[in-house]
Amino acid sequence: MASTPVQRRTSTPPAPASPDVVDDVAAQPDALTIGRRVRHLRRTRGMTIDELARAIDRAPSQVSVIENGKREPKFSQLQQIATALGTTTSELLRTDAPSRRAALEIELERVQRGPSLAALGIPSVRLAATLPTDALETLVALHREITRLHTERAATPEEARRANAELRATMRAQDNHFPELEAQAQALLDAVGHPGGPLSQRLAADLAGHLGFTLHYVRDLPHSTRSVLDLRHMRIYLPGGRRGSSDPRSTLLQALSSHVLGHAEPRGFADFLRQRVEANYLSAALLLPEGDAVTHLREAKVARRISVEDLRDAFAVTYETAAHRFTNLATQHLDIPVHFMKVHESGVIHKAYENDGVRFPADALGAIEGQPVCRHWTARTVFAIEDKLSPYYQYTDTSSGTFWCTSRTQESADGAFSVSVGVPFGEVRWFRGRETTERSVSRCPEVNCCREPSGALADRWSGQAWPAARPHASTLAALPVGAFPGVDTSEVYAFLESHAPRP
Repeated sequence: MASTPVQRRTSTPPAPASPDVVDDVAAQPDALTIGRRVRHLRRTRGMTIDELARAIDRAPSQVSVIENGKREPKFSQLQQIATALGTTTSELLRTDAPSRRAALEIELERVQRGPSLAALGIPSVRLAATLPTDALETLVALHREITRLHTERAATPEEARRANAELRATMRAQDNHFPELEAQAQALLDAVGHPGGPLSQRLAADLAGHLGFTLHYVRDLPHSTRSVLDLRHMRIYLPGGRRGSSDPRSTLLQALSSHVLGHAEPRGFADFLRQRVEANYLSAALLLPEGDAVTHLREAKVARRISVEDLRDAFAVTYETAAHRFTNLATQHLDIPVHFMKVHESGVIHKAYENDGVRFPADALGAIEGQPVCRHWTARTVFAIEDKLSPYYQYTDTSSGTFWCTSRTQESADGAFSVSVGVPFGEVRWFRGRETTERSVSRCPEVNCCREPSGALADRWSGQAWPAARPHASTLAALPVGAFPGVDTSEVYAFLESHAPRP
C-alpha cells in the first residue's frame, strides 16, 4: 500500500468536558489520541520504546514523538506499529481514549497546546508517567474552570446585546432616574461650595483636589483612553492639545466618577455597561445639578417652552449631555415620558432610551444598538437639513403612535451623529417647536417602508451591483477583554511609568 499520511485533523482545544464523559475526548482520531493508544498498547504488551522502535525499524526518538502526539504517523507506519503490537490499524485509529488516564492526559495536553494558557502566562506541565493520576485529575479540573471563566469573560456579541437589553429594561423601570447618584452628586457639590447653576471649570478642578488628585494635561495620553488615573500618586492625566475635549469638565468628571463610585474590574459585560452608565450619570448630575436643572425645566414647562437647546445653554454643556440629562429628569420631575436616540449617519442606532411607548427596531434578543432606523424618522431626516445652527423639529406617524422629536447633528472622529429627544403627541404642548409643519410617516418594520428599493430601481439594478460592505470594527468584537475593555494595558502602564514622579 502507498505510504500516505493519515488525514490531518485540527487539534483545537475542545469545550470543557464533564468527568463522566471524559473518555470520549475526540470526535475524530488525531495525533494525540493515536499516540496515547500506541503507548497504552505498548505498555500493556510489556514492550519498551526501544523494543518497539527496533520492531518497526525506527529510532526510539521517532516512536516517542508519535506517542506524545507531536507527529502524525504515516499510514504505513501505523501498519508496522499495529503488526508489532499484535493489533490492527482500526484499533489504533479508534476515536476514544484507551484509558481514563490517557483521556485526562489528552485533554490536558490539548489545553496546554491551545492559546488560552499562553495568553494567561500559565506554564505547561510535563505529563510524565510519574505524575499521580489524582494530581492529573486536579490539573484537568483547574484548566476546565480556567477555560470556563476565560470564555465567560470574553463575552460574545450575543451576550453583550442581551446584557444591554437587560440594562435598558432596568433604566426604563425607574424612568432613567437614579436617586442615589443624584444624592452623591449633591454631596460632592456641597463639599466644594458650589453656589448653584452651572459647574465652572475651576470648581471641577477643586472637586479633583477635594478627592486628593492633581491634574496633569499631557499630549501623549494612550490612544485607547480618554483619561488615566494614577491611583498610586493620585494623579489624573487628561488630554492636552488637539485631543482635548470640547468640554474638559466632562472628561475630568467622568474619570472622577468611576473613582467615587468605587468601580473595580468588571466581572462581565453587564457589569461593564452598568459602570459606564453610572459614571456618565454621575458626571452629568454634577454638570447639571438636579435642583437647578429641575427648576429650569419646571419654569419652562409652565411657559410651554421646554427646549433641550435652552437647557444646554443654561448650563454650558454639549447638546448630547443636555439631552441625556433631560431623560434623567423629565419623567421623574415633569411627568413627561420621553425617548432619546443617538444615530450614526449610516442609519444605525448607537444608543437609545425610551419609556414613552415608541418602538425602536430590535433584534431577537431585544437589543437595539446597531439596528437600522427608519429613513423617515427625525433621527435620519435631520442629516439632510442644511441649516445646522437651528434646531430641527418633526412629527412622525408610526405604528405605535405619533411622536414629536427635536434633533441635532454633530461631527465626531467616527463620522456624523444625530442626537434626538422625542415625546408622544399628547406631550408636545409643553415644548418649543411644537408648531412645526414638518411631518413624516413611518411604516417600519414593514420592509416596503424604506428598506426595499422601489420596483423601478429594483428592476434596473437587481443583479447589477456588488457593494463592498464597510462593517464597524466592533461587529465581531468580544468584550470585555482584560480589565478595561478596548484599552491597551501595556501602553497605559508604560505611560504611567514614564510620567510617574521621581524620588
